[in-house]
Amino acid sequence: MKRNVRVMGILNLSPDSFYEASRATSESEFRDGMDRMIASGADIIDIGLFSSRPGAEYVSPEEQFARVEPYLQILRDEYISKSNIELSFDTTSSEVVLRIYDSIGPFIVNDISASAEDDDMLKRVGELSLDYIAMHMKGDPRTMQSLAQYDSVVTDVIDFFKQFEERASRFGINNYIIDPGFGFSKTISQNYELLAHLDEFSTLNREILVGISRKSMIYKLLGTSPDDALSATSALHLYALNKGASILRVHDVRQAKEVVSLYNALQQ
Repeated sequence: MKRNVRVMGILNLSPDSFYEASRATSESEFRDGMDRMIASGADIIDIGLFSSRPGAEYVSPEEQFARVEPYLQILRDEYISKSNIELSFDTTSSEVVLRIYDSIGPFIVNDISASAEDDDMLKRVGELSLDYIAMHMKGDPRTMQSLAQYDSVVTDVIDFFKQFEERASRFGINNYIIDPGFGFSKTISQNYELLAHLDEFSTLNREILVGISRKSMIYKLLGTSPDDALSATSALHLYALNKGASILRVHDVRQAKEVVSLYNALQQ
């Protein structure tokens, strides 16, 4: 049966995100990135306010907002009002969420900490009735790769989301998206074990976001680089869709939309 699959394009406002082509550090780069992804058919554009690559330094809420503030009026006046594009913002700060909301209205909160870094996050999301993405991670980007110990990575991550459901429901958050956190506090082999068993997450009855685009689980395994990881990324995207993914978070929107079209053709 054909499933509604969405493609989320990545636009990073941080100067040190691991894939250089995803960065926008000027107004012209920001507009170019937005226009290119919309023209390629993106359903969602995820705007990153800090790098979450392994070893990345902490970025304060003040700096996160300072990075996005120059573009909020552009988003409000030129994109939100004139296109059907949905926006998400990659932040772990409830204060940043409120300040963006006050400027542009509703959006999706993409929280790599699943509220662990800000005790007020779920309360804020519930009060504003915002859509929410909860990702699994141990520690933070500075420490996560030293914390990749599990009894069973698949069972442990599923149990994490079962526990998260209890916390979210207390704040009236009943419709959220889950992200298993590929590349976050997982070894390469654990990432592939998660992907191979992605269909087991269907028991949680949530949309599943898969973010594997050009990541080290691909290019390190193949002995290449992020720049050379597109074809392998596309192969794994098709596999992820077969295993139940609902949202693909990608650097290359056009190619991901092509994968979705092929997947849909196979379901007929």
